[in-house]
Amino acid sequence: MKLLRLTVSALALSIAAPAFAAEDHPCIDETCTMVSLFAEAAQSGSSSAKVEAARMGQWGVDTAGMDKNVKPGDDFFAYVNGNWAKTTQIPADRSSYGGFAVLRDLSEARVRQLVESYPAGDPTAGGDQPKVSALYRNFMDEAAAERIDAIPLLTRLAPIYQAKSKDDMARLMGGSIGAFGSTFFGPGVNDDAKNPEQYALYMGQSGLGLGDRELYLQEKFAPQKMRYRQYVAQMLEMAGWPTPQESAAKVVALETQIAEAHWTRAESRNRDKTYNPMTLAELEAQAPGFPWRAYWQAAGVDRAQRAVVSQNTAVPKLAKLFADADLQTLKAWQIFHTGDDMSPLLSKRFVDANFEFRSKFLQGQPQQRERWKRGVTFAENAMGEAIGRDFVALYFPPESKAKMDQLVTNLRTAMRGRIERLDWMGPETRQEALKKLASFGLKIGYPEKWRDYSALQVVPGDLVGNAERAGRFEWDYRRNRIDQPVDKAEWGMTPQTVNAYYSSVKNEIVFPAAILQPPFFDPQADPAVNYGAIGGVIGHELTHGFDDQGRKSDWAGVLRDWWKPEDAAKFETQATRLGAQYEAYDFANLPGMRINPRVAMGENIADLGGVLLGLEAYRTSLGGTAAPMLDGFTGDQRVFMGWGQVWRTLWRDEALRQQIVNGPHSPGQIRAFAPLRNVDAWYEAFNVKPGDALYIAPENRVRIW
Repeated sequence: MKLLRLTVSALALSIAAPAFAAEDHPCIDETCTMVSLFAEAAQSGSSSAKVEAARMGQWGVDTAGMDKNVKPGDDFFAYVNGNWAKTTQIPADRSSYGGFAVLRDLSEARVRQLVESYPAGDPTAGGDQPKVSALYRNFMDEAAAERIDAIPLLTRLAPIYQAKSKDDMARLMGGSIGAFGSTFFGPGVNDDAKNPEQYALYMGQSGLGLGDRELYLQEKFAPQKMRYRQYVAQMLEMAGWPTPQESAAKVVALETQIAEAHWTRAESRNRDKTYNPMTLAELEAQAPGFPWRAYWQAAGVDRAQRAVVSQNTAVPKLAKLFADADLQTLKAWQIFHTGDDMSPLLSKRFVDANFEFRSKFLQGQPQQRERWKRGVTFAENAMGEAIGRDFVALYFPPESKAKMDQLVTNLRTAMRGRIERLDWMGPETRQEALKKLASFGLKIGYPEKWRDYSALQVVPGDLVGNAERAGRFEWDYRRNRIDQPVDKAEWGMTPQTVNAYYSSVKNEIVFPAAILQPPFFDPQADPAVNYGAIGGVIGHELTHGFDDQGRKSDWAGVLRDWWKPEDAAKFETQATRLGAQYEAYDFANLPGMRINPRVAMGENIADLGGVLLGLEAYRTSLGGTAAPMLDGFTGDQRVFMGWGQVWRTLWRDEALRQQIVNGPHSPGQIRAFAPLRNVDAWYEAFNVKPGDALYIAPENRVRIW
């Protein structure tokens, strides 16, 4: 269960990077042509020239990007992607680059073409397009941001300066939800994990500007912590705080105490321990020292009968830290976070300060992204589904959906067969697992109904105000659904998002339109490659329903234990062995950094299931006929190559460090080969033998799904 922590900084730039950040890439071959055509169309104001995806090679694999001098059993990532990795440079405005980045750049260019073609009329009339246009054009008006400089920030800091009590600070924290600032406790509204037919208020630990507790507590991250302190002081000084250096030290000391109170990322993944319903009265009793009632009212969640508290033992500690902190330190803390959130929307000096720390220092990104790219992100995060309606009309043909339907059908058949044949699972658990699989929902391309943005007010020329109104619009939309029936048709991603997901509470898998393109899916490509690429992704999401946390929800999405104890024990044994494999990987440029197997467990299990299901579904699709040879490669080989190509990834060291610490996914270069080491057919396909670097003896291979 993910908590929804809505802040306007998320609407502004999406600073915190996901598993694969939206990245630029160098122009090569067809990509340069596409960007050039797009630029001409944008300059002329025309939206007629569609921005098209580039295909991968002649049949779905970029064979020129392979390094066939490398043995597949020694380094499968290099075998599939070695020449690509040698000849590709990460763009200066990016911290990583890979297969996902190609499509995210494409989606970004398409969205730019759309929003720049929208009429620049009155945003209060004419539907969604003038609103989107106003949001984008306001962001693009850099001169206006320079003229007003810090005025929008100073205006919003006034209530913090004027706060006279801890109650005032709690109200300011509550009021920051959907706006600028931060809170010790991150609220969100999600489907209730034990009653998936109804929305519930969730609440969990928050308050860390560096993201993860380990960055405060481990000595090896001392440089990051020291640089963060300098950034806090810089932001306090720019905000007019009288003692920036002294207060920055106190803010970081406070956040270090908050980090000590926080659960680890691994602990916070455990769904058995993170479902702790509490009424407001129970929170007041169990976590005294924090003005809960004032906070709830300011956040607008006082209608809630209860909150599901995720880190229940951390919350009392955080409440005590709030009670023990002096008022001036709390003010400085909130002023810093408000400035940090708002900086991407202000003048260049604020934008640059934020970039230098958040992107350049923490992620290793040398240059700031072009303003139009940041403007596209801003408009998308504010009114993503409004843009999505036009996106799918241009870029999601019916034949893509039809082929995806067939792929998913074959993947589900493969999953059912694997569950039926499992030798470690007993009949009672197996029956429940098959019932869950049969109940899986599927959403492909775009939602059946679209968000209504008519109540969102957009004011021309008011960039910060528009960001704030968009954030509050989203928060109001969610908080007003507390204790109401769940909207089963709702999507958690926009159609132009290059990603996919599984929802445990809805028991459904979702594939937005933007991911259904090369290198993931090409209707004209060799089916084996499609089964290894998008088939592996579909299988990955199916397997999430049965990973170490997804397996805890039943066929109806209810969080309950439906496993026989002996079957659960066998599952955990295999999962632990898989985790040990990933923890053993060494990163040469980052000594001492290791994948945390408990944090990445769900994704690693899903990868193993995904590639197995993609292979089995491909074999089933052949209908008993022999797979054709292509360029000397067998069908099975092409499935595995399709999988490996999806995960081609390059990282800057700083970004890789952040990914390992903060991200739930193993880095792409690991994902390309790590699950294959447990797949017997991979050994057969590439003649992997004892002595090869990636070889694992059959008796030591992990067998889960």
